[in-house]
Amino acid sequence: MTARKTIFVIGGTGAQGLPVLESLTAPDSAYAMKVLTRDTASERAKSLASLPNVTLVIGTFASEADLRAGFTGAWGAFVNIDGFNCGEKAEIYWGIRSYELALECGVQFFVWGNLDFVYKESGFDPQFRTGHYDGKGRVGEWILTQNQAAQTAKMGAALFTTGPYIQMTIAKKTPMAPKVIDGVLTWRVPLGKGAVTHVNLDDCGHYVKWLFDHPERAAGMDLKVAIAHVGYDELAEAFTKVTGKPARYEDVSLEEYWAEPARAAVAKHPAGHNADPADPATMSFHDNFTGFWNMWKASGGNEGIIRRDYALLDEIHPGRVKSAEEWFRKENEKGRRQGLGGLWDQVLSDSSQHVLKGLEDGRKGRL
Repeated sequence: MTARKTIFVIGGTGAQGLPVLESLTAPDSAYAMKVLTRDTASERAKSLASLPNVTLVIGTFASEADLRAGFTGAWGAFVNIDGFNCGEKAEIYWGIRSYELALECGVQFFVWGNLDFVYKESGFDPQFRTGHYDGKGRVGEWILTQNQAAQTAKMGAALFTTGPYIQMTIAKKTPMAPKVIDGVLTWRVPLGKGAVTHVNLDDCGHYVKWLFDHPERAAGMDLKVAIAHVGYDELAEAFTKVTGKPARYEDVSLEEYWAEPARAAVAKHPAGHNADPADPATMSFHDNFTGFWNMWKASGGNEGIIRRDYALLDEIHPGRVKSAEEWFRKENEKGRRQGLGGLWDQVLSDSSQHVLKGLEDGRKGRL
């Protein structure tokens, strides 16, 4: 029997981590996983450890010794650093170092968990500066440029570019979290007639496995994924169609959005909770998510700043979720099977789980 190829994973306990690892350890997979985690006793880490051919490694992405130990002996690497932990500045440094150390240690294929470099895509228009996007996007662009050089050609590299998870549209404390107002599920966000390239977490594993399964084609690729460009009128209509419950989208100004008490309370906090508030390079929540909403407001109809090649995505993943309605329908049925109730019941529940690990951890913890 052919020996399994080892893939070292950074970000395995994050939102993408579980679906990616489930796919890479599926019965048709040829991989063994080595997953970096700061806490092997956490519920997310224990969930990963229950998967076949998964080994947990204690450490942090912010340590060259830990990175070398993880990359050594690995054929591949999937690196998805949490910018809301470290901040934009540190993510750029450790993203670059992770690529360099992977090369040093003999890794043959490297996948960077990426987001769109919106500042550049907008023509360097400051209204679109979004730190957690631009940090990843700068590193991703640098990786693809470096990978063209002769001295780095021994390691293939690809980008896996995602966006806001569709799961975040019905979760608590996310930038687009809805509220029930007078019995109507209401999204009050400054989106105008724009659209968000929402991503289904359950599809992420298929895409990442495809990259590792096809390294010759994937090398040099920026695989930009999404369900669709989702406008929030469409989102509300889809929710009502699936659940029979009233829903609406209310476009608000940025000033109204930030006046909401929970947002106002954190507006001046660093977007990355381990970033230094006194460092001029540190973006605040307010500045970061102002750029975030400006980006999506200017991305409607797949004709604005953020675009996707949906024909390519259909080729790579024919069974992908392709609309908000389709996702709501699947999630509604899944919730009922699991005894959680339908989507409406889940939205009203106080026990719903966090999608993002940082929120689950209360935005605490070391690098």
